[in-house]
Amino acid sequence: MNITRENIDELNAVVKVDIAKEDYAGKVDKILKDYRKNANIPGFRKGHVPMGMVKKQYGQAVLVDEVNKLLQESLNKYLTEEKLDVLGNPLPKEQENFDWEKDNYSFEFELGLAPEFEVNLDLKKPVTKYNIVADEKMVNDQIESIQKQYGKLKTKEEVAEGDTVAGTFKNEEEGIQKETTIELQNIKGKRNLAKFVGSKVGDTISLKTKSLFEDDHALINHLGIEHDKAHDLDIEVEFTISEINERELADLDQELFDKLFGKDKVKSVTELKEKIKEDAAKQFEQQSDQQLMNDITEALIETTDFELPKDFLQKWIQTVGEKPLTEEEAKEEYEKSEKGLRYQLIEGKVVNDNDLTVDFNDLKAFASEKIKQQMAQFGQNDPSQKELDDIAARILSNQDEVKRLSEQLMNEKLLAFYKENMKFDEKELTYEEFVKAIYK
Repeated sequence: MNITRENIDELNAVVKVDIAKEDYAGKVDKILKDYRKNANIPGFRKGHVPMGMVKKQYGQAVLVDEVNKLLQESLNKYLTEEKLDVLGNPLPKEQENFDWEKDNYSFEFELGLAPEFEVNLDLKKPVTKYNIVADEKMVNDQIESIQKQYGKLKTKEEVAEGDTVAGTFKNEEEGIQKETTIELQNIKGKRNLAKFVGSKVGDTISLKTKSLFEDDHALINHLGIEHDKAHDLDIEVEFTISEINERELADLDQELFDKLFGKDKVKSVTELKEKIKEDAAKQFEQQSDQQLMNDITEALIETTDFELPKDFLQKWIQTVGEKPLTEEEAKEEYEKSEKGLRYQLIEGKVVNDNDLTVDFNDLKAFASEKIKQQMAQFGQNDPSQKELDDIAARILSNQDEVKRLSEQLMNEKLLAFYKENMKFDEKELTYEEFVKAIYK
């Protein structure tokens, strides 16, 4: 066997594989002899079928199969030994009038080669790193929300804004008669809210269902209707008030602090505000990091210039799916995926050049930390190491989970590397300002 390569240019090459009879003949003969031993052909005893008949019936199929196996094995070995960084898979070149009756064969494969390039992390225009902080309004809103959640209901005679109103929705034509409780803060529009304010127990209010609540899905529970009917429902309903309640805010005392965070973890309103800011910062950091990674990705794609074997990749895309694509379809698919492919190459370059790796111990520790966080959400704040190890072992026995967690961990390692080795334009802002900046 002989394998040679012709470099067309820096991004394209053709590999030629010459296979001689002596490369495959031994394997083919052995398989045909095994066929002969086990063949059941009428008129012949088992194991006594003439070899000529076996070759005639099975010879070419065995030959083709063995040559293809040999071809794939030798090509893969060659690419590995030559350390060729190929994109996609080798594409066999078509050969007209190929003759399997010959003893020696030649096959040619087109290769798309990964480009040589360098990644410069010292960008002329630094990426913006957003540091999101909880402002006073957000902290106060969160405290009020906590006070409402843990507060008590106080019965009233007359409805005011912010109250909770119990009653019955009714529409005879639509068969609606549903007892429900409404938080007036969820009512949409000043006109609708004005109909409630000043009303008393026993009063009946006429309302239009369209745009009655902030979310149309609220109609499902409040009117007792099906999901599909809730969207754009525009009918008139009557609401008869049976009870009016005002939610008294819970006192910001030690009992509430202990209920929220554990005994003596928070001892004052000042500490409560700091705790809320800390918890918010952790949540904001995840969103900030995700945006930072997105922006770094875009910046590196924009500033890292290299060519791709475009024609080869479009040709490869035509053949790689379950159903072959037309030339035009493959071109469209390539244009959609080109940016992703560019970043894969950039990411691979950064990972390899800087020895960023994920080993089993890293993965086990990462899985244990994720499990710990999930358990904490359900009130299990102090699991034993054995519990964590047992759950992690079950998760890591699943290859799909291993792949998913490995990708997450590598993403974290990459982000940490970028944070350490890139300069950023740091900007502190509130969450509301962050949303406006990102989705402007």
